[in-house]
Amino acid sequence: MPLADPSAYLIDLDGTLYAGGAAIPGAVAAIEHLRAGAIPFRLVTNTTSRSRAMIAQRLTEYGFRLGSGELFTAATAGAELARQRGHHAIAPFLPGVTLEDLAGFHLAGGTSERRPPSGWRADAVMVGDLSERWTYDLMQEAFEYLMAGAELIALSRDRYWLRDGRLVLDAGPFVAGLEYAVRRPAVIAGKPSRHFFDAAVASLGGVEAGAVAMIGDDLWSDVQGAQRAGLRGWLVQTGKFRPDVLAGGEVVPDRVLASVALLGEG
Repeated sequence: MPLADPSAYLIDLDGTLYAGGAAIPGAVAAIEHLRAGAIPFRLVTNTTSRSRAMIAQRLTEYGFRLGSGELFTAATAGAELARQRGHHAIAPFLPGVTLEDLAGFHLAGGTSERRPPSGWRADAVMVGDLSERWTYDLMQEAFEYLMAGAELIALSRDRYWLRDGRLVLDAGPFVAGLEYAVRRPAVIAGKPSRHFFDAAVASLGGVEAGAVAMIGDDLWSDVQGAQRAGLRGWLVQTGKFRPDVLAGGEVVPDRVLASVALLGEG
């Protein structure tokens, strides 16, 4: 390990701690190593295909112990951001299982299965990964809310992720399409937004951003996003890692690890 070891870590889930329906070899031991050394960490994710409770259950099934407050999700960040911006009425374009993480908001339209009442206006359109569930009609509905004045909140702007051994489109291309249509940018709640990293670091309690390393398999959302927020960005060669993408030189990680398991060998 380098002399200036990080004081705390933010660690991505899919592709970093687990992949292909199982924990990355050595990942469980790596997390236990941090816990045994009283090194603060948060497990962070842009995943919106599962609720916070379902993500926690998956981690447990893969052998990870999860302490109180150790899981930080894009849906959590999105709800916090919407409250900060004074939004109450939200049109969600998220998987149905994720809607439980938006308790307290007036949800209608989109994937909520609630027809908007007469005169209802969305304060915000919240977008996550709908994968194959995206349709022209859903994009059109989101577009109409945005044109009527709703703010676009994206829980993720990731380009792609690894599923069943192949790269598949994530939420980013659909967010970009809506941005293009309405000619204004989305507010990003998840990685790579500074809001997400600032909130995750704040949850660690008293740790300076520069002393925190973000570890993940996404060169943009994990590494570049962390670096722009003042953290260190470490890339793992698991999950959707591609040597040719790294060699392109667009983003230079502060460190490249064969896998997160190396944290348990320090």
